Amino acid sequence: MSKSDSSFSKSQLDLLKQFKKQISQHQPTKAAAQPEPKKNSNLPSEDLDDVDLFKKALQGVKKIDNGNIAKIESSSIRKKPDAKTLAKRAAAEGAFKVENTELSDTQAILNPVASQAKLSYRIATLQHKVFEELKAGNLRWYEAVDLHGCTVEEARTAVLQIIQIAKDENQNVIKIVHGKGPEAILKTYVNSWLRQHRDVLAFVSAPESQGGTGAVLVLLKRAEKNPKFSK
Repeated sequence: MSKSDSSFSKSQLDLLKQFKKQISQHQPTKAAAQPEPKKNSNLPSEDLDDVDLFKKALQGVKKIDNGNIAKIESSSIRKKPDAKTLAKRAAAEGAFKVENTELSDTQAILNPVASQAKLSYRIATLQHKVFEELKAGNLRWYEAVDLHGCTVEEARTAVLQIIQIAKDENQNVIKIVHGKGPEAILKTYVNSWLRQHRDVLAFVSAPESQGGTGAVLVLLKRAEKNPKFSK
């Protein structure tokens, strides 16, 4: 077929060639294509897509400042109650309501104990095996209070409060550190008070490893066995 027979004129053919040339110039080449992000060959393709999406979602996110967060002590051990603190708290709260608060000092005055004497007391119905376990220090005590530096009245209040605290928590073994000074004043009063308290089943001087004759281990009635206990 000759050029004259063609349905396109020469000028139309020239325009067609220019149009094809323009189209070829605008097509992206492999060299101009954007490089693909580097992928970890150790991850499956679906996980790589998730990682890319997660990274895009975190763009612009700032790390939280932890400077104003309060430090919390890791230890959960409760501090032992201080005798003077217990006495001051009782005085601040007014009348200290507890069973058997009227503890006479007459027995203490009439029956002083020596500083190195071993204290020992139990009610008649207490099983011998339980008492021996208490003497040996095998019964784990719940709480302890140290009466060193207290007046007689502060010590009395502290003893009553530590017993009440144990009852409220349904615990039945406590330790009272009374010391063993030359005159053993607080030791004498503690010996007298504990013998009068209706919730005391027994008490003995502690083993040497737990305070010796300067402390007593006290066995109390369980709360559920106390007819006056009310939850």
